[in-house]
Amino acid sequence: MVKYKDEILDRTFAALSDPTRRALLARLGEQETLSVSELAAPFPISLPAVMKHLDVLTDAGLIVREKSGRTVACRLTAQPMEQAMNWLNRYAQFWSDNLDRLAAFVEKDPWPTQPSTPVPAAQKAQPNVQASRSRAGSARGQKKSTPPGRKPSS
Repeated sequence: MVKYKDEILDRTFAALSDPTRRALLARLGEQETLSVSELAAPFPISLPAVMKHLDVLTDAGLIVREKSGRTVACRLTAQPMEQAMNWLNRYAQFWSDNLDRLAAFVEKDPWPTQPSTPVPAAQKAQPNVQASRSRAGSARGQKKSTPPGRKPSS
C-alpha cells in the first residue's frame, strides 16, 4: 500500500476547497508566471484578500512566489497536486473495479422480465393494503401553532 503524508494531503485539499483559490490556480495553469496584481485583477476582492489566498496556496506547496524588485511573481508547482491525484486515483480504481464486478454480475444473471409464478387474477384485483402501525389508532388532530415571533393573545 502506498503511504501518503497526511498533513500534505490535508493542506492540499484544504487549499483546493475554496473556489477563489481554485480559480487562482487555474489562471496560473494558463500562464507560466503572473504577478500578484495580475492574478488579483479579475477578482472582486481586495488585494489583501488575494494575498491571504496566496498564503494558503504557498503553505500547501501549490505555488511558489518569487520577488524581483518590487514585483512578486507566482508560479504553479505540481508536486502536492500529483500526490493528491495519486490518492484520488486509488479510490477511482476501487470504484471502477467494484462497478465492473457489479456490471458483470447483472449481465450474468439478468432480472426476469415476467414473474416466474403466475399470480391468480383474484389476487391481482385486490391489492393487499395494511394500515401502518405507526399511524394506526392515532386519532390526534393537527397541532395548531402561531406564526414565529408572535405570542397568542389571552
